[in-house]
Formats: sequence, C-alpha cells, structure tokens
Amino acid sequence: MALFEVTDYDRFIYETELRDFLPQHIFDVHTHVYLDRLKPRPAAGEVKRTVTWPHLVAKEDSIEDLQETYRLMFPGKQAEALIFSCSARSEEQNDYIVSCMKKSGWPGLYFTHPTQSAEEVERKVREGGFVGIKSYLSHSPKYIPEAEIRIFDFFPHEHLKLMDRMGGIVMLHIPRHGRLKDPVNLAQIIEIREKYPNVRLIIAHIGRAYNKDDIGDAFDVLDRSGLQMTWDFTANCCEAAITECIRHAGTRNVMFGTDFPILRMRTHRIEENGTYVNLVPPGLYGDPAQDPHLREVSAAEAEKITFFAYEELLSFKRACITLGVPRSGVEDMMCNNALRIIEGARKDIYGV
Repeated sequence: MALFEVTDYDRFIYETELRDFLPQHIFDVHTHVYLDRLKPRPAAGEVKRTVTWPHLVAKEDSIEDLQETYRLMFPGKQAEALIFSCSARSEEQNDYIVSCMKKSGWPGLYFTHPTQSAEEVERKVREGGFVGIKSYLSHSPKYIPEAEIRIFDFFPHEHLKLMDRMGGIVMLHIPRHGRLKDPVNLAQIIEIREKYPNVRLIIAHIGRAYNKDDIGDAFDVLDRSGLQMTWDFTANCCEAAITECIRHAGTRNVMFGTDFPILRMRTHRIEENGTYVNLVPPGLYGDPAQDPHLREVSAAEAEKITFFAYEELLSFKRACITLGVPRSGVEDMMCNNALRIIEGARKDIYGV
C-alpha cells in the first residue's frame, strides 16, 4: 500500500507547473524525522503552546517514509534533506536522527532544550555528527505565557555562543503573535547576528510571515541593520512574503524547505481577517472545529486541492516570475545555498 495517494490532479500540477521549473537536484533544508513510539507524551495538565493541525497529517515520519515522500512527490528528481526531530524532550528522538543520518548519508541538526548546558550540547553535537541545532518555543519555561515567549527563552545565549564558536547552523522558528514584524523578534534577530556572527542562522518559514499582514516593515528594519539574513520559505504559501524575502535577501540567502511530513497535507491556504485558513477535503483530518486554521470544503471543491508542498512551490514559482529570477537563482534557492551552508558548518565543526 502506498504511503499516501497521488491523484490525477496532483500529477497534472506536477507535470504542467513544477517538473520543468524545479532543478534536477533538490535539497530540503527543513524536515522532521521521528517515530511515534519515541514521541514524549504530554504531561498531565500541560498547556499546549502550538496549533493542532500540523499533527493531524502523520503520526510519524521515518527516514524511509521521508525518502518515499520525495519519490512520490518529485518523480524524476534527486532529493536530499537536512533532518531533525520534533522535540527535545526525548533524547531517543535525537538518537534516531543519528541513525537516520548514517543510513541516508544526509546531515542533521541536534534538537536542544534550553536547560542543557553548553558542554552537553557540544558533546551531543560532536558525538552525533550534527551540523548545528534546532529548538522550539514550546520548550521555554512553563511560567512564560505563550504570547510573551522570546527567542532567548528557548535558544539561550550559551547555546548561541557555542554555535558561534563552532560555526554551526541554528534553525530559528521565531515565537510571538506578531510573527516576523514583532519588534522584539526583530531586535533579537539583529542581536544574534551582531553578537554571534559565526552562527549560520536560518530564519525558518520567513519568520512565520504566512500572510501579508505578518510582514509589516520587517525587511526594512533588518535592511537598516546592515546585517545579512538567511531564510527558508518552509511551509509558506504567502507569495508576497516569498517575493519580499527574495527581493531583500537575494537568491543566495533564501532556501527551500518542506516541514515534512506536514506538507504532505492536502490543503489550499487562504488569507482571511489577518490570519491563514487551511481549506481541506471533508473528513480527511477529523473535526475542523479542533483548530481555527482548518476549514472543510465540499467534495467537489476537494478534487482541485493538491499537496501543501505543491502549493508552496507554486507560490515560490510565481514570486520568481515576478522578480525575473534566472534559472541559476532557482537552483541556488532549491539546492545550492543549503549545500553551501551545510558544508561550511561541517568544515568549521569537524575540519572536513
């Protein structure tokens, strides 16, 4: 049985819109690999700090599932990935990533918890062969309200100082309801780039600017800092955000990512009242009332809904057309930039 269905409409979108646009070699700089049996279970009374809908797509994403996902979604292409877990609460998940790195030959990031010492993080990174670290806002101290979490609450300075010394990658998913335009986020991004210039900082999801309203004057603020920023457009279908990101950062500083298995989701994303809504086929992801970002469409409408990953790439393609990005720029953003950053981190950390 196939991992998931690829419909005639999916094949139509890929063959008419994406196959020729995409380069032969694709590198996904942002994807999760994990096993359900290794996922930590929420503690009794634990306050959830994340949206629900991403967890409805797949219970797990083994390395075999990820490789099969690329085969099904991108036939005829060579796809590789930078892999990491989805939680720092289970060291077994990080151990699983190490085994996946060895099996696939793909690089990985170590998922940190802010309570770890810098010495422990360095030991884990070096022993595992990781090229950097990832963390998440949900690991911030529990007494901090979700809306008030700051970057340094889950990426403490000692971890960033370590990555600066090592030259490692830091995959940053910013917090706060203001997303990219939030002044605290912008100030702390600039602070990281100023204090830790050797950190290979990747601002994930274009700073979660999933709607035009999330952008604000963020790119102008960051431009005025005079510091170069590096971004991925993972799980982002906002054409305006992708366009402005490429316009300000340049094609050498933007990268493709999927957030697999999440982007296996069937959805068409729209902007509504300053937020995003994922339009999904009826019955596919349970009761849509469980998450305000979900809305079911009719069965007839669902026939024209394809993969989230394709939706992202279609938005990226439109942005490239708007900006007149040459083929070489598409190849850089879809593959070469990620390879360059990863190889640079590997050389700095391991001398090879």
